[in-house]
Amino acid sequence: MPDSTVNVLFIGDVVGKPGRRAVRDLLDGLVDAYNIDLVAANAENAAGGFGITYKTAAELFDTGVNVLTTGNHVWDKKEAVPLLKEAEHILRPANYPSDTPGQGICTVFTPGGVEIAVLNLSGRIFMPCIDCPFQRIDELLETLSDRTKCIIVDFHAEATSEKRAFALYLDGRVSAVLGTHTHIPTADERILPLGTAYISDLGMTGNEDGSVIGIDFDAAIYRFQTQMPVRFDLARGVPVFNGAVITIDLSTGRALSIERVSRSLNRSVSP
Repeated sequence: MPDSTVNVLFIGDVVGKPGRRAVRDLLDGLVDAYNIDLVAANAENAAGGFGITYKTAAELFDTGVNVLTTGNHVWDKKEAVPLLKEAEHILRPANYPSDTPGQGICTVFTPGGVEIAVLNLSGRIFMPCIDCPFQRIDELLETLSDRTKCIIVDFHAEATSEKRAFALYLDGRVSAVLGTHTHIPTADERILPLGTAYISDLGMTGNEDGSVIGIDFDAAIYRFQTQMPVRFDLARGVPVFNGAVITIDLSTGRALSIERVSRSLNRSVSP
């Protein structure tokens, strides 16, 4: 890797054991193939498809992930509260109220000594009613102006219109705005006019075939047909790994490229 650039791999929403297994089995090869300097992953569904725990977070860190972001489902496991209070490199959306446990920003040094900031924010359309992400990101960027130009944003949101607007608002001010939450990878990866890499959604890392965003499809169909409560179990099948690699110019903080990454394990994994 030239000294003037840095490569970041961001993994889409890791869903349960199948997603964790895909990260464990595929990450090393991708790090080598793309000369990755920093790995981040959204892990709000890492524990059984709902929430995050000490064990699942440790498992992902042990595979080589450097930073874990989350979203509205992070609170689905009660131990997330003490975990987020303690863990420096596990984030929750920064636009939750200020007294919410955890933090929405961290910085990480690559092996080459480059400081990269990772920020986590949530949209508000069809999502919990929390603080304005546009106002909050302005506040956060003020704190980074003297530290680093390399800034990666996980925007955890439902509506593609809100994601696109947020990315254009930040164009030229951050290195990348990467959408998470919908579990469906989008084909709109691009470099925006002022140098910010963007994709509406990184997709899901977990069991895809026979599933509705990682959940057994029979339960999902029943819920849509009846509107009745139903237990959501993870789907069985062959896990997929979805994410994106972003190459950043260190002198400017602008993205030079963004490439979608999609891989599949060669075997089935039970939930």
